[in-house]
Amino acid sequence: EAGSQRRVWGLMVTAGVGGTLVALYAVVTPFVTPALRRVCLPFAPASSTQIQNVLKMLEHRSGSLVDIGSGDGRIVIAAAKRGFKAVGYELNPWLVWYSRYRAWRDGVHQSTKFYISDLWKVSFSHYTNVVVFGVPQMMPELEKKLEEELECNARIIACRFPFPCWVPDHTTGEGIDTVWAYDMKHSRGCETKISEITPETEL
Repeated sequence: EAGSQRRVWGLMVTAGVGGTLVALYAVVTPFVTPALRRVCLPFAPASSTQIQNVLKMLEHRSGSLVDIGSGDGRIVIAAAKRGFKAVGYELNPWLVWYSRYRAWRDGVHQSTKFYISDLWKVSFSHYTNVVVFGVPQMMPELEKKLEEELECNARIIACRFPFPCWVPDHTTGEGIDTVWAYDMKHSRGCETKISEITPETEL
C-alpha cells in the first residue's frame, strides 16, 4: 500500500509540474518569440508623455488610425477617445486580448479593433494615420513599405526612433518621449504621383 501511495503521489507531482510548465510556456512564449524573429520588436509600454505627444500630432486630423505593434492598446484606446476609428496590430495574443478588455472597460470597444498579425503581412493602404513604436533595425524596410502603400493624405507618427530617410514635418518631445510626424504629401513618391495626375486633371 505504501508503494502504491508513493506512485500516486509521484504521478500527481509529475502532473502538477508538467501542467505548470505548460502554462508558463503558453504565457511566456508570445513575449519571447518576437526576439527570435528577423527583427526584434519587444513589448515596451508607451509612457503617458509619449501618448500625449502622439495625440498632439493627431490634432486637427481625422479618418482611420492604425497602431503598428499596438502592445497593450494604450495608443489605440487614447485615439478612440479622441474620436478616431482606431485599429491595433500586435503579434502577442495575450496583449491583444488584454487590449480588447481595456477597450471594453474604457467604453471604446465599438471604436477599436485589435488583430493578431505580423505587420509585414498587413496592408496599411486604407489608413490615413499610422503610429509606429519601432526599433532601428525595422525602420528602413518599414519606411519603404509605408511609402508604397499609403495615400498622399496619410500621416505617419514614429515614436522613440525616427525613419532613416524621411525628413519629419513636425517633432515634439525629448529623449525617449520624442515623436516625429511625417506627411506623405511631402514625400518623393507622392510628389511624383501628383505630377503624373496633374496633366490629366487640367484636361
